[in-house]
Amino acid sequence: MPSSAPLRVAVVCMSNMNRSMEAHSILSKKGFRVRSFGAGSMVRLPGPAHHRPVLYSFRTPYRQMRRDLAWLDPDCYRRNGILHLLGRNERIKPCPERFQDCREAFDVIFTCEESVYDRVVGHLCAREQETCQPVHVINVDMQDDLEDATLGSLVICELCQRLQQAEDMEDCLAELLLGVERKTGRSFLHTVCFY
Repeated sequence: MPSSAPLRVAVVCMSNMNRSMEAHSILSKKGFRVRSFGAGSMVRLPGPAHHRPVLYSFRTPYRQMRRDLAWLDPDCYRRNGILHLLGRNERIKPCPERFQDCREAFDVIFTCEESVYDRVVGHLCAREQETCQPVHVINVDMQDDLEDATLGSLVICELCQRLQQAEDMEDCLAELLLGVERKTGRSFLHTVCFY
């Protein structure tokens, strides 16, 4: 019998700006208990030149970032879509959060690129195990652009919906991932860690 409690889901990208926030938005609208995070050391936003990103500390409010950038160069940050992203993000939650600072337990953690997957798995494996509760870490590779963030988030949503309907997530996850791989053409990395 499928679980009636919503899955506890985390989505992690590098800066908690685009990919994780798009998935956060879609999953929360579908009724999932979801949190989103970044796994980098700083929040990195595209700057006026490719080699000069704008850096913020995690926990800096999205609203403050939006005001700063609108004051610095409104045309540049409107044109590259950053002001739009920041506006969307502040409607979802107050500020970007860093995964490594979270002590909450999840059923599934989705990452948005392999380097983030490596950071999340490394962090979970380095923590002292307290409850031995399993958490599935699944990487859904997506480019850090608006279109692929939406497409990848829809794949994450489909996986969550299928997992929510599963009678036993542990038994069916490998088969479920294989089915979605065949359907979407995306391949997934998957491992189990423990809290």
